[in-house]
Amino acid sequence: MLKKLSKLGNSQGLVFDAALMELARLKVGDDVNVEVHEGGTITITPIRPRPTPKEVTDTIKQTMKDYARTMRRLA
Repeated sequence: MLKKLSKLGNSQGLVFDAALMELARLKVGDDVNVEVHEGGTITITPIRPRPTPKEVTDTIKQTMKDYARTMRRLA
Protein backbone atom coordinates (compact mmCIF):
# COMPACT_ATOMS: atom_id res chain seq x y z
CA MET A 1 0.00 0.00 0.00
CA LEU A 2 1.50 3.32 -1.01
CA LYS A 3 0.99 6.39 1.16
CA LYS A 4 2.25 9.95 0.89
CA LEU A 5 3.64 12.00 3.76
CA SER A 6 1.58 15.13 4.41
CA LYS A 7 2.28 18.42 6.12
CA LEU A 8 0.42 18.59 9.45
CA GLY A 9 1.03 21.94 11.13
CA ASN A 10 4.76 22.28 11.73
CA SER A 11 5.24 18.52 11.38
CA GLN A 12 4.81 15.84 8.78
CA GLY A 13 2.43 12.94 9.08
CA LEU A 14 1.12 9.79 7.51
CA VAL A 15 -2.66 9.56 7.28
CA PHE A 16 -4.18 6.14 7.96
CA ASP A 17 -7.56 5.74 6.29
CA ALA A 18 -10.40 3.75 7.87
CA ALA A 19 -9.58 0.58 5.92
CA LEU A 20 -5.96 0.58 7.06
CA MET A 21 -6.99 1.26 10.66
CA GLU A 22 -9.41 -1.65 10.53
CA LEU A 23 -6.85 -4.02 9.00
CA ALA A 24 -4.34 -3.11 11.72
CA ARG A 25 -7.06 -3.28 14.40
CA LEU A 26 -6.20 0.28 15.47
CA LYS A 27 -8.40 3.11 16.65
CA VAL A 28 -7.77 6.76 17.40
CA GLY A 29 -5.96 7.14 20.71
CA ASP A 30 -4.23 3.73 20.62
CA ASP A 31 -0.59 3.61 21.70
CA VAL A 32 1.96 2.42 19.14
CA ASN A 33 5.70 1.75 19.23
CA VAL A 34 7.66 3.36 16.39
CA GLU A 35 11.08 1.93 15.53
CA VAL A 36 13.53 3.14 12.90
CA HIS A 37 15.79 0.34 11.64
CA GLU A 38 19.12 0.43 9.88
CA GLY A 39 18.53 1.44 6.29
CA GLY A 40 15.60 3.70 7.17
CA THR A 41 12.81 1.12 7.51
CA ILE A 42 10.13 2.28 9.97
CA THR A 43 8.05 -0.22 11.91
CA ILE A 44 4.85 0.80 13.71
CA THR A 45 3.63 -1.79 16.22
CA PRO A 46 0.38 -1.48 18.20
CA ILE A 47 0.76 -1.78 21.95
CA ARG A 48 -2.05 -3.99 23.14
CA PRO A 49 -2.70 -4.39 26.86
CA ARG A 50 -2.30 -7.92 28.19
CA PRO A 51 -4.86 -9.40 30.55
CA THR A 52 -3.89 -9.52 34.22
CA PRO A 53 -3.38 -12.93 35.86
CA LYS A 54 -6.67 -12.36 37.74
CA GLU A 55 -8.55 -11.72 34.46
CA VAL A 56 -7.11 -14.93 32.99
CA THR A 57 -8.05 -16.92 36.11
CA ASP A 58 -11.57 -15.46 36.16
CA THR A 59 -12.07 -16.29 32.47
CA ILE A 60 -10.90 -19.88 32.97
CA LYS A 61 -13.16 -20.31 36.01
CA GLN A 62 -16.16 -18.94 34.10
CA THR A 63 -15.43 -21.18 31.11
CA MET A 64 -15.14 -24.24 33.35
CA LYS A 65 -18.44 -23.29 35.00
CA ASP A 66 -20.21 -22.70 31.67
CA TYR A 67 -18.93 -25.95 30.15
CA ALA A 68 -18.79 -28.18 33.26
CA ARG A 69 -21.18 -30.74 31.80
CA THR A 70 -19.23 -30.96 28.54
CA MET A 71 -15.91 -31.22 30.42
CA ARG A 72 -17.26 -34.12 32.55
CA ARG A 73 -18.43 -35.94 29.43
CA LEU A 74 -15.04 -35.47 27.78
CA ALA A 75 -13.11 -36.75 30.84
